[in-house]
Parts: sequence; structure tokens; C-alpha cells
Amino acid sequence: MAGIHTAERVSNRDASDNYVFQRSILAYYKAAELVQGDVLEIGTGMGYGVEVVAPSTKQYVTIDKSCAYNVELPSNAEFRQMAVPPLDFADESFDYVISFQVIEHIKQDHEFVKEVYRVLRKGGVFIVSTPNAPMSLTRNPWHVREYTSQELKELLSKDFSQVEMMGVKGNEKIMEYYEANRRGVERITRFDILDLQHRLPRWMLQIPYDILNRLNRRRLLNQNNELTSSITMDDYHVGPVSDDCFDLYFIARK
Repeated sequence: MAGIHTAERVSNRDASDNYVFQRSILAYYKAAELVQGDVLEIGTGMGYGVEVVAPSTKQYVTIDKSCAYNVELPSNAEFRQMAVPPLDFADESFDYVISFQVIEHIKQDHEFVKEVYRVLRKGGVFIVSTPNAPMSLTRNPWHVREYTSQELKELLSKDFSQVEMMGVKGNEKIMEYYEANRRGVERITRFDILDLQHRLPRWMLQIPYDILNRLNRRRLLNQNNELTSSITMDDYHVGPVSDDCFDLYFIARK
């Protein structure tokens, strides 16, 4: 079954998504190096992370509020449709929980973190990624909030005893695309003389934002196909957190 494909749910099916997709898939490859045992993924999205991480696990459960996309699940994986929080699992069910580009969509973020903590076994690990607020080019109305590294650390530290702060950074090629993207966003937002992006409720802005975001990505693809298409996962890396990280990539231990 298919879900709604907004610009928030990137894939490798649309070349204009490549800049974001390669950054997104890196989170899964990094997680695959770390996880083992019983693993829960919160936020299946387009499902491309399942085949990356599931082989490293004993049992892989992936959940999403929307129906699953056409993803062939390996024999040790299952999909459940579920809105969170809460999490419909017993206490201490998993060794690892991973959740990438989800927490910024959750209104009750502290309840969400507490539920992750609850379903993790002693010594269990929560691996979470989310956009780094200082690098955002405009308000994203699909996001309830975005976090600085300190804000995310404070949120996770309310429940988790250890929080490792990492971030996803890009090389010169990535920064070239980022600057081109920034100029494109500025061309669009210059017409927002009343600053409606910050004044109007999120629900009113979501569809216009999505349309303009998609058009801007495709304009960048048409203007410089070689740059957009040549970006690979290796153009990003996970390292110590800093303000110029594109995403926060935190590892919290129970």
C-alpha cells in the first residue's frame, strides 16, 4: 500500500530528492554498524532503511502512522501501523530503538522519549536524528519544532543517563548545493513581506510549503543536474556535533 508522498518523505525514486536522500540513508548505515538483537524503528517513511538495518538484527520491527509503502520485508522484520506516543509494546521489549527525522513532528516530545526509554531493556540504546535548527533555511510547517544540539541533549537527558552528541556534516560539494538551495529559498521568501511563514498556523502553510519545496528541488536539479545527481552518501559524514551540522545524530543509553 502507498502513503502520502510529500517532500518530507524522500526516496531514491525522484532525482531531485538526492541531496536529502543520501543524507537520510547515511543515518541507517551508521545505525547498522551499531545495532544488534531486537530493534524497533519508529518512522518507516519510504521504507528504504529496512533493508539496510534489518540484516544486523535478530528481530526488526518498524512502525509508522501511515500505511507501509511497497517494501519487501526480510524474514526477520515486520511492519505495524501505529501513531506515537504511546508505543504499543511491553516494557523492555527492545535492545535498540532508532528513529530518524521523526521527533521534530511529535508534539509530545518528552512523552515520546519516555516511551522509548520504557520499551528499551537495561543498557538499551536510542539512536535518533533530527534537523539541526541553526542550519534550517526557513520555517518548516511540517515540523512542530526543531532542536539545537543543547535542546535535544536536555530533552534526552531527562530520562537517559548517557547522551553522545554527534552530527551529520557535508563536504564542499554538499555546501555548494546548500548555498544554491539557500539562494533559491531566499528568492521565494522575499515575497513574504508580511512574514506569514511565522504568523500563520502550521496547517495553512504545509501544502504551499511542500509545493514550493518540491519546485525548488527540481529547479536545482534542472540548473545543475551533474551536481545534484553526483551527491552520494560518502559526501556526508557523522562527527562531533557543531552548529554547522545538517542533522543532529544522538546516541542515548539507558
